Amino acid sequence: MAVALAMCTTTVWAGNPDRAGSAGATQLLINPWARSSGWALANTASVRGAEAMYGNIAGLAHTSKTEILFTNTKWLSGSGTTINSVGFGQKLGASGVLGISATTMGFGDLEITTVDNPAGGLGTFRPSFANIGFSYAKSFSNSIHGGILIRMVSESIANVRAQGMCFDAGIQYVTGEKDNIHFGIALKNVGPAMAFSGDGLSVQGLLVSGSDQLTLEQRSAQFEIPSLLNIGAAYDLHLNERHRVTFAGNFTSNSFTKDQAMVGIEYAFNRMVHLRGGYMYEDGITSEEERATVLTGPTAGLSVDFPFGEEKRSAIAVDYSYRTTNPFAGIHSIGVRISL
Repeated sequence: MAVALAMCTTTVWAGNPDRAGSAGATQLLINPWARSSGWALANTASVRGAEAMYGNIAGLAHTSKTEILFTNTKWLSGSGTTINSVGFGQKLGASGVLGISATTMGFGDLEITTVDNPAGGLGTFRPSFANIGFSYAKSFSNSIHGGILIRMVSESIANVRAQGMCFDAGIQYVTGEKDNIHFGIALKNVGPAMAFSGDGLSVQGLLVSGSDQLTLEQRSAQFEIPSLLNIGAAYDLHLNERHRVTFAGNFTSNSFTKDQAMVGIEYAFNRMVHLRGGYMYEDGITSEEERATVLTGPTAGLSVDFPFGEEKRSAIAVDYSYRTTNPFAGIHSIGVRISL
């Protein structure tokens, strides 16, 4: 696992500002989960369970038995965009965990327009963005955890489609007297270029003679997938058996957008109530003229766990997060998880 990360690190750090905006499949940069987005994904070093299939796949190895997770996100409230995500993690043997995740984006009904009918009136269509991930994570010792994920990516409308594949790999290291010091590194979205194809790129017409019809197929240029590297650390401060405060930070090196730094804090009471907040920073984010993202930085979240079963090791939890944006009215995510 470490060799794979080392071999690909050079490629990720090779990005430069001249490449900004040239990648596609940028939905892969959206965190669809409520718990980790509540503190700006600063917790890549300590993220656990099925939700780790976005931030750092190594965290999937901490799944105790079975975990099922569903999250609905109102992306840029007022835009009509909805994201639905499902995650599943299942322990295999003493140290392995198998995971599956799926994310879909819906944009509602959009008006069909053409050169001859720019105002529409021809009906509607629905774009579809989706990705499905298959992953495996393993605890190599009490301190070292690693994982790898293969993700299938799809973008389509009625007559044009692009499909591709990419992979993630990650490592987490835990140390300290109470396993309260965490380090993590994750490489994400590494894969071949994608391109659109389909009947929508074809044009039919008549030859000059008017007797024969021909079809001209236009070829779409290829586009790269937005690879990135996450490097994070976290520290758990156990005030007593019922109170915990965790400080976390993460640096993201993006190949096609500006690099980002995230910081976050989480307070946990009796392992049942979790309050968290975070801030995501990138160059120019505090200036309306220079900001290159709709996100403005601050995030917040709340989770409530309802334990049940023997020794209350199982739980049903409700997660919520809010991310500020400008324009639009922010991003709301709410999820339900079942941990057995």
